[in-house]
Amino acid sequence: MTNLNALDRVRAWTDGVEVEPEAIQQIRNIASLPVLAGHVAIMPDVHLGKGATVGAVIPTRAAIIPAAVGVDIGCGMCALQTTLRAAQLPDSLGTIRGAIEARVPVGFSSHRVAVGGGGHPAVSRPLQAVTAQLARRYQRLRIMDRVGRFEPARVWNQLGTLGGGNHFIELCLDESDRAWIMLHSGSRNVGKTIGETAIGMARERAVRLDRRLPDRDLAWLDQGCAEFDEYVEALSWAQDYAAHNRRLMLQAVLECLERAFGGEVGTAEGAVNCHHNYSSIEQHFGEPLWITRKGAVAARAGQLGIIPGSMGARSFIVRGKGNPASYCSCSHGAGRRLSRAAARRQFDLGDLRVQTEGVECRKDRGVLDEIPGAYKNIDAVMAAQSDLVETVHVLKQVLCVKG
Repeated sequence: MTNLNALDRVRAWTDGVEVEPEAIQQIRNIASLPVLAGHVAIMPDVHLGKGATVGAVIPTRAAIIPAAVGVDIGCGMCALQTTLRAAQLPDSLGTIRGAIEARVPVGFSSHRVAVGGGGHPAVSRPLQAVTAQLARRYQRLRIMDRVGRFEPARVWNQLGTLGGGNHFIELCLDESDRAWIMLHSGSRNVGKTIGETAIGMARERAVRLDRRLPDRDLAWLDQGCAEFDEYVEALSWAQDYAAHNRRLMLQAVLECLERAFGGEVGTAEGAVNCHHNYSSIEQHFGEPLWITRKGAVAARAGQLGIIPGSMGARSFIVRGKGNPASYCSCSHGAGRRLSRAAARRQFDLGDLRVQTEGVECRKDRGVLDEIPGAYKNIDAVMAAQSDLVETVHVLKQVLCVKG
């Protein structure tokens, strides 16, 4: 196994976990960039990404690399401990899964009307107010003038929707048999559109300025140029949109459980809600830097975060230790060890049924590429970052909704 800490300008937490050669080359490419400030911090869930590796924390000075942020801007996790206990759950969770799937659109589906809008009976007034504020900010996003054909109604009809891929809604039990809601989603199509537009802007700027890049997807936008300002404005908006999207889904799942159990099962105020695909200006080593976490979670001292496993593995609620060498970060999950295509070649539906035994979830070909065996061992990932976080709760899913 390559010692990533032997690479110039790289600090890695990968002891005991495998890193594919293609990802190592991507890490070398990132570490060679002139806008890099300090070192790249590599998390134990690291794997091949587009341009930049997933599981990387990238500090830049007066610049942002849009492809490092990615196209699911603000993608992240939300988790809430409910008042329910394992003994209260029915033997079959199929009815509850069906209720959640009926309430929260998954995959390419969206709401027929804007669920987060003012006056909607299914949404609380505080959440309606956040939607209204996002709508006002959206009208001022200059980057949307560059997009071309785009359907604004889709922005609001996709609020409160899950999407597909590795996004999920789960009901989990912790070490004390208390039930948790946990979900994973991002900024939907509008975030993808903003991300792709910014990546194109950065590539065009690199060509115009004759920048020699190891990978064209590592093109950056410089602070002070118009494109940078447009992107940062839209980036902040999309990150807020993604967090709000998770809050709306959390409320919807809470209401499904309240109907199933005949009363309140918790309030959303205590939820942990964290991004793991984003960039923000932070103070590190005595100067303000743009910290891009591509598949990584902020883990400042005392800060709560979420590290999920897979459909058949444990997940963790963690508390950050504020390790400065990682830019106060930790992994965002287990990390893939197989690509989606490779997972479909290696496993079949029988494997999926065995590996998700005891979990109420889809067990069809549409989710075969999300089989637990496609992911790294979450226990090994957690062991590799023991100086970044401490475990607060260990969760095991009993229900999983996927797009």
